Amino acid sequence: MERFPDEIVEHYDSEIDEAQRITQGLGQLELLRTREIVRRHLPPGPQRILDVGGGTGIHVAWLAADGHHVHLIDPVPRHVEQARRHPASRGSITAKLGDARDLRAARASFDAVLLLGPLYHLTERDDRIGALREAARVLGPGGVIFAAAISRFASLFDGLAREFLFDPDFRPIVQRDLHEGQHRNPQRRPHWFTTAFFHHPDELRAELEGADLEVVEVVGVEGLAGWLQQLDPRWRNAADRELILWAARAVEAEPSLLGLSAHLLAVARPRGRA
Repeated sequence: MERFPDEIVEHYDSEIDEAQRITQGLGQLELLRTREIVRRHLPPGPQRILDVGGGTGIHVAWLAADGHHVHLIDPVPRHVEQARRHPASRGSITAKLGDARDLRAARASFDAVLLLGPLYHLTERDDRIGALREAARVLGPGGVIFAAAISRFASLFDGLAREFLFDPDFRPIVQRDLHEGQHRNPQRRPHWFTTAFFHHPDELRAELEGADLEVVEVVGVEGLAGWLQQLDPRWRNAADRELILWAARAVEAEPSLLGLSAHLLAVARPRGRA
C-alpha cells in the first residue's frame, strides 16, 4: 500500500487548523448541512460509528452528544491527539492513527461509517474504491456509508470568489482540476489546498457503484452560499442563518447544480445486504 503523501499530512499538521475551519462563521454551513444529512439517514438508537479520516473530532463530538459510540481514525497524529482530548471523548469516543484503505477492524463491527475526507486525498481510483470496499466490509446488516467528495469545480469557483484565478500561477491548477480532477499545489501556496482528487458528481456515483454499493442519494452540501463570504455577517443572525440553510436544502438534489457545492455527500449501502 502506497504511503500517505507527506505534503498532505504537513498541510493539516502545520498549514491549516482543521479544528477551526468549519466551526466558525460561514464555515459552519458545511458542518450543519453535513450533520443534518447524516442524521436523516442514521437508524434510531445508539449506533457504533466509525469516523474514517475524522480529523480533530468535529463530527464525532455531535455524534457522541446524540448518544452514539464513535471510533475515529486519521493519518495525522496531531488530529488524533486533539480528538482524544475533545471534551466529548469521555467514554463514547476513541481515536487512533489509521488509513482508510486498511481499517484493521473486524467484519460487521460498525453500524455506520463516515468517510468525510479520505476520498479527497486518495488520488488513485483503485485506492478510493478500496476505501469504499473497506467501509462496506466493516458494516453490519443495515449499515450505511456516508462518503464526502470535493466538487470538480471547487477551484474554479473558489478562484473567482477569492480572486486567486487572477494569479497566473493558479489558472493551470484550475485547468488540470477541470480536465482530470487531479489537484496539485506544487509551490505550496497558502489557501490553494494540497494534493487531492476532485470528483464530478457522476464520477462519485460511479465509484460507489463500482465498490458494489447501492447509492441512496448524492447531494450538494453548501450550494451557492458556500462561495459567498459576504454572507458571513448574515450567518450571525439566526433568522438569516436559517434562510442560508434553506437555500442549500432547496437545491441539494438538483442534478444540474450538484457541482456548484464545494462538497458532495453520498449516502450508500452495501448492495444485496439486508
